[in-house]
This record gives sequence, structure tokens and C-alpha cells, in this order.
Amino acid sequence: MARERYYVLKDGDGWKVRHNDKDTPYDTQAEAMDAARDAAHKMHDSGTDSQVLVQGSDGQWQTEWTYGNDPYPPAG
Repeated sequence: MARERYYVLKDGDGWKVRHNDKDTPYDTQAEAMDAARDAAHKMHDSGTDSQVLVQGSDGQWQTEWTYGNDPYPPAG
């Protein structure tokens, strides 16, 4: 089963959460991360694996949360 992914990204002076090609703006990274984690939890609670990926203002991927099946060791 594919995961639903929520991306937290810098967007000009603010931040956004991207999910299924839809962007939702937020004033701060913390607000965007909270919203993405809440949405991912709800998705997992409804039976779908989900993931939150956070990109820093420098463009580097910083943090990841996975809800549901996360096999170890990762394939690939």
C-alpha cells in the first residue's frame, strides 16, 4: 500500500504543506509541521499509512515521521 505523503516546504516568507498537489499556506514552519502531523495521524487512524517530510529553509530534508508500516531495514 502506498503512503500518503505530506511535505512541509518553505514558501517565500512563509511555509506550506503540500499533499496530493494541493498547497496550504502557514505563517511558520512550526504551524505547518503541526498541521501536517495532525493530517498524517488522521490518515493513519483511518487505515492509510502516511508520512511527513520536512524541508528546511536551506532546501535540505531535515525530518521525517512515518505512521504505519515502516519496514526495517529499508529496501534499496
